[in-house]
Parts: sequence; C-alpha cells; structure tokens
Amino acid sequence: MKPLLSDPKWAFLRFLVVGVVNTGFGYLLFALLLAAGLSAQPALALAFAGGVLWNYVTHARLVFGTGGVARLPVYVLAYLGLYGINALGLQALLSAGLPPIVAQGVLVLPIAVLAYIVIGRVLTGRFPWSRGAG
Repeated sequence: MKPLLSDPKWAFLRFLVVGVVNTGFGYLLFALLLAAGLSAQPALALAFAGGVLWNYVTHARLVFGTGGVARLPVYVLAYLGLYGINALGLQALLSAGLPPIVAQGVLVLPIAVLAYIVIGRVLTGRFPWSRGAG
C-alpha cells in the first residue's frame, strides 16, 4: 500500500497544500514590495520572479514526483503565461477601482486553479485529470 502523500490520486491535495505555501510566499512578497513603495505591477513582476524557482522545486518534487531541471525552461514559460494572465486581471481590477492588495487577493484562487492545470501538464506531460502519459 502506497503512503497517502505519494499516491498519485492525491496529487491535487498535495498541489493545494504546496500551493498554499507557495501562494502565501508570493502574496507576502507582493505585499512587502507594495509596503516598500513599489507600485502594483512591478511588485507583481518581482513576486512572480522571486517565487518561480522555489515553486518549480516544490511542484516537481512534492506534487508531481518529477525531478531534475529538464522541464524548467517550459515551466518558466508556463509561469510567464500565468503571470501575463494575472497581470491583465490585476490591471482590470485596478481599473475597476479595487485597491492593489484586494485586487490581487481576488485573483489568487482562479490563478491557482489555472496553475494546477498548466503546471501539471508541463511537469508530467499530461493534464492532471488524464491517465497515463500524454
């Protein structure tokens, strides 16, 4: 019998747990950069850049059971795509009048769900809901 945390059926739960830590780190960094005087978009860019390598290691090893750095370039590209979507959403919410800290807070969950789908595909070669290689 496989330990609960290593069972592939529990990948989404692992992703959520690791995602909470990763998202908390990124959001805290975003908030600290805002408090240091940066505006929202530069703070978002630095928070994403600061977290991408940490996130790669935690996602690859703890969530999807992969290792090495072979998929790091495509992972970075995926994160850049996620960053772009996040930045557009942030700008839209800022334009609607929300304060930066609230606007990014609204985006955390939808970006996390999208990230699970995209990152699962990048790190395993298949979508998280698929069976087998793909």
